[in-house]
Amino acid sequence: MSAMTKHDLAYGPAAEHRLDVYGTADENSPAVVLVHGGGWFRGDKSKEERLATILAQAGFAVFVPNYRLAPAHPFPAGRDDILTVAAWAGDVVGPGRLAFVGGSAGGNLAVEAGIATGRPSVSWSGIFDLASFVETTDGTAAATPTSQDLDAMRSADIDQTGRDDAFLRWCILQEVGGDRSLLPRASTVGHVTAEAGPVYLANSLSEFVPVSDPTAMQRALTAAGVASTLQLIPGTAHAEGYLDQAIDGTLAFLEGLCVRA
Repeated sequence: MSAMTKHDLAYGPAAEHRLDVYGTADENSPAVVLVHGGGWFRGDKSKEERLATILAQAGFAVFVPNYRLAPAHPFPAGRDDILTVAAWAGDVVGPGRLAFVGGSAGGNLAVEAGIATGRPSVSWSGIFDLASFVETTDGTAAATPTSQDLDAMRSADIDQTGRDDAFLRWCILQEVGGDRSLLPRASTVGHVTAEAGPVYLANSLSEFVPVSDPTAMQRALTAAGVASTLQLIPGTAHAEGYLDQAIDGTLAFLEGLCVRA
């Protein structure tokens, strides 16, 4: 493939199974699967143009997919689609050169893929203990959709004003299609294994995702003997809202783990 961006390549049979490729993608390329956010129920690969361009300029081939969205396609549909992307991209660059990066719901899916494949993953403001969050907010916050136009907004502009437990509950329940019995299976903290790849976690101290969640994820990784880094950022910025603060550490993490080797 050339260094030019390629759009809407098919990686699977569903209408949603399309991806864009930034940078040069061949057998010599270190590569990233960049997973868009949107609460598992909204979002599109086009929102990742800025971050994809940064990663491509740093020397990575960047695969940016769409995936099936909840609630029509609840967990594990999105995760399974990212694993299909990983297999597709691995045929181009080699599976040993691949890592996963995502923000918000995309951060959750990136870590899920890293656990399943043993490859490195980066999460900016992912949430991982879905069952615990819903249980602890029962009776205190009714699940409520947002008034933000998530389809029109840039990723860096979404959910930048701090905690919103009612909307976070709503997102989580979308991911399981309203079926609370799926919450334990969808909770990433519960299925970390020693075979998981190393993880870079970032989160703001007072943001949409409570900081107790990434710290719980790091504890689960540590208990399984998996290396992790947690960057805590002052303020209320969520995911790509703190791109400038997190990008240097993210690139150092990816390069230091021999993604380029």
